[in-house]
Formats: sequence, C-alpha cells, structure tokens
Amino acid sequence: MTKTFEEMLEELREIVRKLEDGGGSLEESIAMYERGALLVKQCEDLLNEAEMKLTELGRDR
Repeated sequence: MTKTFEEMLEELREIVRKLEDGGGSLEESIAMYERGALLVKQCEDLLNEAEMKLTELGRDR
C-alpha cells in the first residue's frame, strides 16, 4: 500500500523527533536517517508531480 503525502510527512516528523532525542544506537540512527532520506525523496517527487499537474491545468484555461 502506498502512503499518502501526509502519512509520509508525519513519519518523517517522527523520525526527526527520534533523531533529535538521540536515544537510539548508532545503527538505529543510521537506519532512521536512511528512511528519512527516502521519505524526503518520495515527498519531493509527489510535490513535483503535483506542481506539473497544476501547471498543466493552468495552461488548459
């Protein structure tokens, strides 16, 4: 199942909170960082798609 933009953003916020708390091991922190980087990329891709759609809709007027 694909997560929505909002779900990915919330997961990213939770990862940031956990990393800022610094309570995990180095390995856990690295894994969270990698997951966060993936989420950022997926969110950016969704935003770019939305921007292209809006641009196309604007041209159709």
